[in-house]
Amino acid sequence: MTFGSVQQKLAKNKKAPARHKAEDDYLLTTKLFCGYCGAYLCGESGTSRTGAVHHYYKCSSAKKKLKECHKKPVRKMWIEDLVVDATKKMVMDDSTIEAIVSMLMDLQDMDNVNLPLYEQQLREAENAIQNILNAIQQGILTKSTKLRLEELEATKEDLEIKIANEKISKPRISKEFMTFWLHRFRKLDVSQKSHRKMLIDTFVNAIYLYDDKMLLTFNFKEGTKTITFDDVKDAQNKYGNGSDLDWRTAPTAIARKASY
Repeated sequence: MTFGSVQQKLAKNKKAPARHKAEDDYLLTTKLFCGYCGAYLCGESGTSRTGAVHHYYKCSSAKKKLKECHKKPVRKMWIEDLVVDATKKMVMDDSTIEAIVSMLMDLQDMDNVNLPLYEQQLREAENAIQNILNAIQQGILTKSTKLRLEELEATKEDLEIKIANEKISKPRISKEFMTFWLHRFRKLDVSQKSHRKMLIDTFVNAIYLYDDKMLLTFNFKEGTKTITFDDVKDAQNKYGNGSDLDWRTAPTAIARKASY
């Protein structure tokens, strides 16, 4: 993840043509994969006997029966809440933000190979000019010395122009600004769908979902987190105990319809 590509990730899911066909956006579209067969998990909805509409994700291979896969569907809001919560905790961790900023700074340096080269050449030219000036002060002045000095002055001027152009075309973003920009995500209101989408699109690379755990990978080095569902069973209380639905799996005995 380069700093410039972060903004592009905010619009990435717009390329998924079926995403906005659903009445309710599925925020993990293009990022949620089956841990067993590797296929996408697609959004679906269905109506229960009581008339309530439920939304969930289902393995596309299991849905289309393209290959044998036993992955159970999972409730949309439950898995999205889990991913948003884990991502928000990651953003709130100072050491993680420092690691991301460090990675972005390194990538920024790697992205512009010309500027360090021009700056090194400029230092060498300036040193050579100073050596000639020192020699002139000591009374050493020849025709070739003067010619060499003029060549170095021209080289210096050319390099200064090249460096200025590089900085204009590829402005260097400071460590402080990157940190400030990332800290802004700490203020997102995750109860708002647009803020949840921004958080997921910016930081989440992929989620590999199993029936008992998920592997969450973020857009930075070593940004992988495994979450076992035994550790989050208290999420069942969030949906109440009066429902005939399992706390994380999709509705049963309902009339289903594909959302996309």
